[in-house]
Amino acid sequence: MIDTPALPTIVLVHGAWADGSSWQRVIPLLLAKGLPVVAVPNPTTSLADDVAATARALAAIEGPVVLVGHSWGGAVITQAGNDPKVKALVYVAAFAPKAGETVGEQVGRYEAPPALGKIINDGAGFLTLSEAGWIEDVAQDLPEAEARVLCVVQPPLAASTFADKVDQAAWETRPCWYIVSAQDRIVSVALERELAAAMGAQTTELDAGHLSLLSQPGAVAGVILEAAAACAAAPTD
Repeated sequence: MIDTPALPTIVLVHGAWADGSSWQRVIPLLLAKGLPVVAVPNPTTSLADDVAATARALAAIEGPVVLVGHSWGGAVITQAGNDPKVKALVYVAAFAPKAGETVGEQVGRYEAPPALGKIINDGAGFLTLSEAGWIEDVAQDLPEAEARVLCVVQPPLAASTFADKVDQAAWETRPCWYIVSAQDRIVSVALERELAAAMGAQTTELDAGHLSLLSQPGAVAGVILEAAAACAAAPTD
């Protein structure tokens, strides 16, 4: 009798100023292919807190995992992806620090994208993005009404996250896929391309803004499915 490889569970990690609903257009496409899916509700209060939330999700899963991170979620999966269940990583317009590096250091390597000038500091250690930032720079390829809703529902991001260091970079030991958003106005496109090359990722470049998971969900789901297929075909430990 031939054993059928277990389908990997797709674990989705959202970015800053977002929640699990940012994957709402990708999730149905994955479910339609019979893949189990989990969207992690990260608090975006620190790298450690977000990694802990992701670790709790991973602990509840049996079998292999494809871990997917968008934007700030890339830093989270870089650390949380060291879990032995994680067999592949997918980065969507995401940060991917190396060991000992911070997201702030990665941001600082390039000229600041326009949206970074539209961040609001509440004076108590938390940041949000202005309505203009959402409409003009983050969700510019979505309907304006949708961008306004995203602004209203955004959770704050702890400013301290920019200084949180990754201890061990999972992308150094696992196959990676990277989706570059060529029209990104909050994460440097040059940085995205640099990170994809540094990790030796299978790279897809979309003519999309930062929220390709909402504006081009089919393309994003397609890359995740590629990673899932490679994970299912890989020999088991």
